[in-house]
Amino acid sequence: MINSFAFFGAIETGFIYGLVALGVFISFRILDFPDLTVDGSFPLGAAVAATMIVADFNPLIATLCACIAGAGAGLVTAWLNVRLGILHLLASILTMIALYSINLRIMDGPNKALLGVETLLTPLDNLSLPYYMAYPLAFGVLILAVMLALVWFLKTEVGLAMRATGSNARMAKANGIHTGRMVLMGMAISNALVALAGALFAQSQGSADVTMGVGVIVIGLASVIGGEAVMPIRTLFLWILACIVGSLLYRLVIAVALNGELMGLKAQDLNLITAVLVTIAIVAPGWKRYFKAAKT
Repeated sequence: MINSFAFFGAIETGFIYGLVALGVFISFRILDFPDLTVDGSFPLGAAVAATMIVADFNPLIATLCACIAGAGAGLVTAWLNVRLGILHLLASILTMIALYSINLRIMDGPNKALLGVETLLTPLDNLSLPYYMAYPLAFGVLILAVMLALVWFLKTEVGLAMRATGSNARMAKANGIHTGRMVLMGMAISNALVALAGALFAQSQGSADVTMGVGVIVIGLASVIGGEAVMPIRTLFLWILACIVGSLLYRLVIAVALNGELMGLKAQDLNLITAVLVTIAIVAPGWKRYFKAAKT
């Protein structure tokens, strides 16, 4: 088994990537929009937040600016698809590629260190709890607030219009919904959440790196699909909660799998483990249906 330090570290990272899972949930499940922009908007949020914090901006303002930058990236992808008619997958790839150069420009290099500067997490170091327990607690409160806000939003008139757009765009348009605006709004919210995750991850790890977004879309999909496989999704709240649970389970499984005493796996095996977990999450619902049918 993993030690307590590794356990709380996995929980902390799981909550951060839970924001990524929520972003992917909006694009992948609500809008039915396969979006690879997240591989660029995650380091974009980290780059903007780290650069502004190093430049003596307030960490809260820097984090909010990171969210705005992420929303802008999502808007670009949606605009390429909605206004220029570019296939959604190709539009997201184009934005992701462009963001690599933009992130290098923002940080004026491949990375930006946050050592010795005040971040959003600095006040937590003064609590009676050790930092490796305080950080997950703070991120847990944040992810709960975001989750509840998302549930509320998707039940509003605009949220229902967005869900209708993803379910059946032609029918939604026939009912007077401006589907293009819904896609633009949904993609902006999705990538704002991913950029927020990137900003928090950079402040948690003490640096931002241009390559930190590689594979983020896979982690997000693994969290969404894995959560749906292990939890009932009868209501919207449970569906969104499943994304968070999936993210936590993913990070815990990764932490256990990378424990050298258990399986002998190493850090370079992370992508292999991820591929196996995603495969299991995808086929698990089919197995459950098969075994149910076999019992009857």
